[in-house]
Amino acid sequence: MTISKFEDLEIWQLARTLCKDIYLTTDTREFKSDIRFCSQIRAAAGSIMDNIAEGFEREGKKEFTQFLFISKGSCAEVKSQLYRALDIEYISKEQFDFLSEQTQKLGLKITNMILYLKKSDIEGRKYKE
Repeated sequence: MTISKFEDLEIWQLARTLCKDIYLTTDTREFKSDIRFCSQIRAAAGSIMDNIAEGFEREGKKEFTQFLFISKGSCAEVKSQLYRALDIEYISKEQFDFLSEQTQKLGLKITNMILYLKKSDIEGRKYKE
C-alpha cells in the first residue's frame, strides 16, 4: 500500500487520538490552574502528530526519519509528564494507565516506522506501509 498523504499514516492517526485524549484529560480545574504544565503536556502531545506530518511532507526518507525521532522523543516527554500528573494527583491511576499505554504503543509503532524506512529503498515522495 502506497501512502500519499500523512493523514493515511497509522502513526499519525494514533498520535491525533492521543493528542485529543491529552486535551480532554487536561480540561480540569487542576490542570487549568497549572497553566505552564497544562500548556507543556498539550504542546508535547501536539508535537508528536505535527512532527510526523512535517517529516512526511518534506518528501525525503532521511528528513522523515529525523522528524520521526523527534516525534518519538515528544511521545516519551508526554509519558514522563503523565507520571508527574499522577504524582501530583491531577489524574487518576486509571487515566495514567490508559494514556501511558497509548504512548507506549505509539512509541513502538514510530520505532517500527523508523526501522522500516532505514531498510527501505524508498527515497522520496511516496512511502509504502
